[in-house]
Amino acid sequence: MSSPVAGAAVRSGRGRGGPGRPAGRFPAGRFPAGRSPAVAPGSWVVRSPVVRLPRAADSETADSLVRRVGRGAPRLGPVRLVAVDGPSGAGKSTFARVLLSALTAAGFHAALLGTDDFATWREPVGWWPRLRDGVLEPLARGRAGRYRRTEWPGGVPVPGAFVDVPVPEVLLLEGVSSGRRSVARRLSALIWMEPPDSATRLERAVLRDGAETRPELVRWQRFERVWFRSDRTGQRADFVLRG
Repeated sequence: MSSPVAGAAVRSGRGRGGPGRPAGRFPAGRFPAGRSPAVAPGSWVVRSPVVRLPRAADSETADSLVRRVGRGAPRLGPVRLVAVDGPSGAGKSTFARVLLSALTAAGFHAALLGTDDFATWREPVGWWPRLRDGVLEPLARGRAGRYRRTEWPGGVPVPGAFVDVPVPEVLLLEGVSSGRRSVARRLSALIWMEPPDSATRLERAVLRDGAETRPELVRWQRFERVWFRSDRTGQRADFVLRG
């Protein structure tokens, strides 16, 4: 059994084979229906007023967001739940780790949980009840959560170790579908990583997960396009960052 500590990712690294790697709303108006916010390369866009910050990997960007998260109301019981969502290869995991470090440095008891601990090639988003029932609902009641992560020995998904999730002040939930519509009312902030072109994303993902995963990644990214078009995650985001 494992248990996260303040400022630590609620997961461990895993071998190649899986889809990805280890890993009150702010007052503002919404973008017009059917339109995505315009995003300059390397900038944040906050719904209203518009604020532009440095590149995703810059600590200054994370520090600025920490101040905004700190002003947001907890909406998952005592927890500020912050989703970092976007397509594969957009830079979610990298920025989530930077943001985790910034939150910890600012004195927050923060933890990072990645959807890679749940998702498989065959079940890209249908695993959600395991996260909801095992982690989110207990945290909403002020109680520690627990889940069993997916591990990939030999590139095959199997049930792995149980992970305990103590109640943090801020929980970063990072990964594809982390900001899905069904959890919107529980989010203190939704961060959307604006992806580069599909070819660049694919090559990033192949470099991360291994050349043997390319066929699965192609299918995965095809699924993502349909999912995000339906869920409208990017259009609902509080912050947009070019990865």
